[in-house]
Parts: sequence; structure tokens; C-alpha cells
Amino acid sequence: MVEMKSYCEAGVSMQQVWVEGGLTLCFYFTLVPSVLLTLSFLFGTFLCICYSRYGTAMEPKFIPRSRLYQVQVGLSVLLVLQALGWMVFRIARSGELPGYVVVYGCLSMLGWIWAVALLRLERRRVLVRDRTRGHSTVLLLYWAVAFAAENLAFVSWMSPQWWWTLETSDQQVMNQLTDGSSWKTLATTVCIYGLLKFLQGGGAGASGFVSNMRSFLWIRVQQYTNRVVQVRLFAHLHSLSLRWHLGRRTGDVLRSIDRGTSSINSLLSYIVFSIFPTIADIVIAIVYFISNFNAWFGLIVFVCMALYLTLTIVITEWRTKYRRDMNTQDNNAKSKAVDSLLNFETVKYYNAESYEVGHFENAILKYQVSEWKTNASLALLNQTQNLIIGLGLLTGSLLCAYFVTEGKFQVGDYVLFGTYIIQLYTPLNWFGTYYRMIQNSFIDMESMFKLFTEEEEVKDDVNAGNLDYRQGHIEFENVFFSYMQGKEILKDVSFTVLPGQTVALVGQSGSGKSTIIRLLFRFYNVQGGCVKIDGQDISKVKQASLRAHIGVVPQDTVLFNDSIRHNIRYGRVTASDQEVEEAAIAADIHDKIITFPEGYETQVGERGLKLSGGEKQRVAIARTILKAPQIILLDEATSALDTQTERNIQASLAKVCANRTTIVVAHRLSTVIGADVILVLRDGQIVERGRHEELLAKGGLYSDMWLKQQQAQDSDSASDTETKDRKSEKLQPQTSTAGHKGH
Repeated sequence: MVEMKSYCEAGVSMQQVWVEGGLTLCFYFTLVPSVLLTLSFLFGTFLCICYSRYGTAMEPKFIPRSRLYQVQVGLSVLLVLQALGWMVFRIARSGELPGYVVVYGCLSMLGWIWAVALLRLERRRVLVRDRTRGHSTVLLLYWAVAFAAENLAFVSWMSPQWWWTLETSDQQVMNQLTDGSSWKTLATTVCIYGLLKFLQGGGAGASGFVSNMRSFLWIRVQQYTNRVVQVRLFAHLHSLSLRWHLGRRTGDVLRSIDRGTSSINSLLSYIVFSIFPTIADIVIAIVYFISNFNAWFGLIVFVCMALYLTLTIVITEWRTKYRRDMNTQDNNAKSKAVDSLLNFETVKYYNAESYEVGHFENAILKYQVSEWKTNASLALLNQTQNLIIGLGLLTGSLLCAYFVTEGKFQVGDYVLFGTYIIQLYTPLNWFGTYYRMIQNSFIDMESMFKLFTEEEEVKDDVNAGNLDYRQGHIEFENVFFSYMQGKEILKDVSFTVLPGQTVALVGQSGSGKSTIIRLLFRFYNVQGGCVKIDGQDISKVKQASLRAHIGVVPQDTVLFNDSIRHNIRYGRVTASDQEVEEAAIAADIHDKIITFPEGYETQVGERGLKLSGGEKQRVAIARTILKAPQIILLDEATSALDTQTERNIQASLAKVCANRTTIVVAHRLSTVIGADVILVLRDGQIVERGRHEELLAKGGLYSDMWLKQQQAQDSDSASDTETKDRKSEKLQPQTSTAGHKGH
């Protein structure tokens, strides 16, 4: 029969909070469930009202499936059963059921049941805002308070009222071996001591059960952190403008990303698993030495800790500048190496291998100077820490040995002090390393976070919509643009490209032809006027929707270090192999590809360097053909091709550009004879416009350019003919001369 005598146990009052070195069970198990239940019902009810008024129910098919959600519900149910099980355990053990046990069981079950209800509510209803993967503040606060409440029990570690009060330490083992305790008592103590050592680890660097479990659980946290940081940074870098990418140092950026992501993992690991436990060790050690030994030992530990931490922080802050400079020199060295390797052809052309090696060696020497300062200051820090630890250990050991000789302490007490102080100094000794590594992590992350702060020059407007493509009518209205302040590239440029028309842009280098292409593709925003497609200002539409309708064949083609098939398929990643090959045929490169030993699987090398200039450009043309855009931009697309291949591709491009709005930037005027309109640019302004025949008849700038190119072509043809004649003369037999001499 269950007997309930009083709310608290016999001899215990709710007014007594701290008894025998710990919290009373009656007080603790009344306070915790009361706070949790009040928190969950108070804030949880408010949350339910918000969801019912402002939230909408999700359709079952849109509710995400999650194992983590099932684990959360399962753990909450287990905690409900745990509260019920504790009441049953108290009844079975003593037949008595104090009132606080009933209160704890009932309130805890209600609190966790309410938490499960909130969890289900969040999963099935959504507020009128973007849905997040996380939980509401109410649930997070409830779980945080519950976790803190469970850990609050450990302040009663030395109280005999709590179940864990067991004398299991080196001290008790030594004393029981010397005071003649029974085998059963000694065996129990040794077994419990062995269990605790198993959980802690066997020493000599061996990790215990708890440490191994911690490392196992940390794997997913580390992977998630790595993935999120790298993916977000990668996406941010791709969102930056062409201006930033043209000025970036690739080696510097990659080095910053590598160091930054690894530093984030180190920072989280050090703070969670090293700094907090070490600080807790120090506090516990001071309290323990004061309560179990005397105040002198607590004072010794406190003074050593204070000196150690103070000097560690001061010296580490002082040597931060050396670490920062070392990172800068390291970035410079890696950037020089990457830049030199990417331009290895130029190095070979000018026989500059020794110069590049010397340049790289100088960068390494500068790095090593900073590295020496960093390591030398580290050695100074370690020696200072070692001195403080040694003095503290010596002082404490002498005092403990004195008390043993006076009979105030036993030998086990001295062993306990030596063991505990060494175990305390070991993490403390690492504390300096942890703090230094945290400081280094912050420094290493500076460059990466600086990349995050780079502003996007070309952004979509908040209310930007998709481009409503209808016919492909392009308008440039009084466009002004400059790459740098004070030097305008385009000055009041206005022209119209009708649907299906081909407009050619010609002019001297630097006149602004390629800039017009970049502005239409919105690599940059115009600084005056506007660019419209089908009457829509392209600065008011989403970049992705704009670029989906535009295909570009650039002047300088750069390929991925992958197969030819992959590079062509990049125009439309969902294309089949047959479509890829059809695009290659249209670009007049299919026959060349099949002559390679590996065919379409041939690797093109870094930036496509294994292919010739003409082959790279034909791959780019095939890629654009595969994309099948409505607007085509050709930026000197055939500049790297020979005459015969150029004619073949011009025919292919004519088929592709048929009925499509096309803008062509050309250097060879012969390639744009058939354009509907030719715009002649000089110094960022359109000086002439019309068809080929009209511009020739005007006798202006276009006519002069045409005559010069024709003269140059005739000169090259004459030179080629003369060279062939000379070769023919050398190959003819000298029969007439030989006959004359013989005659």
C-alpha cells in the first residue's frame, strides 16, 4: 500500500534549500517542473494563438519527412515515461510517495506532453512568412531551460542525498588499501573507479567512451558547418560582378576559403569541447580543494589559474600581429605560385623560369620571416605557462607534504592532490593552446569573412520579375557607361535592333563594342539611359530570366578542365549525347573530335589549353547552339579561325541566327557584309550606321576601314603567291643548265 506522509521527506522542509553540500531533493524537484510547465504553458499558449490566427495548415504532401523530428518526439515521450517511472520506482523501493515526487511526475509529464503538442503544431501549420528549418523561440527556450535544469543537479555532487554520491577516487582506493577495508568494499570501489576511467579514457592520449561518442556526434555538426559556409561563400562569389572577378587573385581567394572553413570547425570544437570544460574544471577544482583540504590549496589553484590565464591572453594578443602578417605573406606566396603556373606558356616564351623561381623564393623567405616571429613568440608563451604551472605544483606539493608529516592529511590525500592537480594542469596547459588556436582561427577567418562583405554590384531589384520575352526587340536609349570614374567608354549610345535582325558592331579596339555586349547581358549596370528588351528595362527584371534568353560566344573562350562532351553540354545540361553531337556538327567540330583517341571524352586540360584557339572557339559556338537562345551575341566569334573554317562556321551561324535577334561584334568586316544594320563606333559613340553598301557609298570611317582591310588582304595574298612561286622554283630540276654545260 502506498503511503503519503508529507510533501517532503521526514526531517526535510521546503524552507531548506541547501543541506549537506547540495540542493534538497524536495526543493529541486519542485522548482524544476514548476518552471518548465509555467514556461511551456505561458509562452506555448501564446504561440498556439499566433498559429491559429495568422498561420495556415499545410497540405500533408508538403510536410517534410524528417528522422530528426521522429527522434525529437521519441525523446520527449521517453522523458514523459521517465517521470512516470520515477514515481513507480519510489513506490517499489520504499512504499512511500512524498508529495514532491507526485508534483514532479505530474508537472513533468504535462510539460513534455505540451512540448510534443507544440512540436506537432509547428510541423503542420506555417505562419505567413518564409518557412524555416528551425524551431520557434518558445520550444528552443523550453529545451534550453530543461537542459540547464538537468545540469543544475550537478552542483549537488558532494551531497549524500543524491544517488551518485560514491567515494570513487584515487584517494579512496589508496586509503581503503591501507586501512584494512573488506574485499567486497575494496572490489566495489575499484570496479566503479575502473568504470569511470573507461568513460574518461585510460590516459596517455587514449580517448574514453564519452570522448569517442562526442567525436562521433560532432562529425555531422562539422560536415554541416563546412557545407553551409563553403556553399554560401561559393554562391556569393558567383553573385559578384565581373569587375570584381577581373581583379581577383585566384590563389589568394582559394587559400582564404580553405583556411576560413577549417578555422570555423576548429573554433567551434575548441569553444564547446575545450574552453568551457576547462573553465568548469578550474571552478570545480577551487571549490573542491577549499572544501576537502583547506583554503590555502584553493588560493594556490586560484592564483595559478589567474596568472596563467592573464599572461596567456596578454601574450597571445601581443603576438596576433605576427600571425596576421604570416597569413598575408602566405597568401602572397600562394598567389604568385598559382599565377605563375596559369601563365606557364608566357614563362616559357620569355625563358623566365629562373626569374619566376626566384620571385617565388623571395615570397617564401618573407613568409618564413613572419613565421619565425610567430613561432618564437609562441615559444615565449609556452615557457611562461610552464613556469607558472611548475611553481603552482611545487608550492601545492610542499604544503600537502607538510600537512602529511603533521598528521593532518593521509598519504592518499597527497596522492589525490598530485593526481588531481596534474589532471587539472593538463587541460589548463592546453588552454593556452586552445586560446591561441581560437585567436588564430579568428585571424584566419578574417580573409574569408572579408569575401562575404564584398558587395554585389549587379543586384536584382526587390520586386524584380521575370523577363516577358515576346519578339526580341532590343533598344539602347542614351546609354552612358564607364569602367572607372573620369573615363567614359560609352557616350549617349542609342540604337534599336528589330526582332530577327542582325546588327553588327564594328570599330577600332577600345571603341566600346564588347562593352555593349556586356551591358546587354547585364554584367554591369548602365550609368545613364537604359537598355530594353521588348519594352522592358533589363535592370528591372531578374538576371537569371534575362540570361536564359541570351546566348554568347565570347572572344576569349575558356573551357572547364573536363571532357569535350561536358563543355558542349554546359550550354544545356539536360541535353542528350545525340543533341551534343548535333551541336558539334553544326559548329563544324564533330569530325575533328572523332579523330581524337577518346573522342568526346577527351580532356581539354586547364582552361582548355590542350585544344587550339580555333577548336576552343568552335566548342563555345557548339555550346551556344545547344542552348538555342532567342537572342545571340557574337563577340568576334570567328577571330581565331582560319578562312575555310570561318566560312563553314559562318554558314552554320547563319542557320542558327535565322529568325533570331543577333548582335555581332566583328573585327573582320568581310564577316558582316550581310548584316541588316552595321553600327560604326569610335570613342564610345556611334558615328555611322547603315548597310554595307550604304556605308561604302558614304566614304566615311567604315569605307576607310574596308579599304585598309582589303589592301592588307591583297598584300597577304600576294605574299603567299610569291612564297609559293619560290618554293616551286626550288623544286624544279636544273635540266637546261646541265644540258648546256654538257654541250
